[in-house]
Amino acid sequence: MSSVDPRVVADTRRGATLYTVQLGLNLLFMPLFFGLGRPVEALVDIVSLTGTVAYLASVWSGVDRVATYCLVPYLAWLGFATYLTAGTGYLNGWSTKQNEEKVD
Repeated sequence: MSSVDPRVVADTRRGATLYTVQLGLNLLFMPLFFGLGRPVEALVDIVSLTGTVAYLASVWSGVDRVATYCLVPYLAWLGFATYLTAGTGYLNGWSTKQNEEKVD
């Protein structure tokens, strides 16, 4: 934020906002997928998270290359987690909660 280049300052602010958004999306995934058993919503969340982190890497590339390179493993993990979420949802009929039937 102490740069004399206004573009770098704008990118830094945009990056801080995107970082906060990705933290919220990341926090939302676990309760959606594991707690509520909602794989469709979890898939939408993780795809949004992956896109946000990719855009964050793009924004940070103009500010600090090392920060961009540090996001590469995270992006790889998000790609794999997206695949797992979609696969789990598909194989379970897009519902991971068991139907609770009353037995008399």
